[in-house]
Amino acid sequence: QVQVVESGGGLVQAGDSLRLSCAASGRTSRSYNMAWFRQPPGKEREFVARIGWSGGSILHADSVKGRFTISRENAKNTVYLQMNSLKPEDTAVYYCAVSLNIMGVTWREWPYWGQGTQVTVSS
Repeated sequence: QVQVVESGGGLVQAGDSLRLSCAASGRTSRSYNMAWFRQPPGKEREFVARIGWSGGSILHADSVKGRFTISRENAKNTVYLQMNSLKPEDTAVYYCAVSLNIMGVTWREWPYWGQGTQVTVSS
């Protein structure tokens, strides 16, 4: 089993920045593929960004490209999401997802999830 814990959400104003963190643990002999998804109020969960276990295979959703950056620190099995120039439409619960093999952009493919962290951007 893999445990996933996110942190770093909060309430900010439009144009501000936030950094989310996600730590995975439980199978320390492996490195994981990791991703961020978000679920705006009343909407489906959507892909934000993903990064492969080696730090490659980075992909960002078009809606966040140029504003958000995913990165990781392999020694800690931790992934970060740096969010700059935040907009009210970025308001959502942000979830970290972890897998041992797949790296798709559909949330149902990912087996391990954190509890989510709320990001609220006021205008």
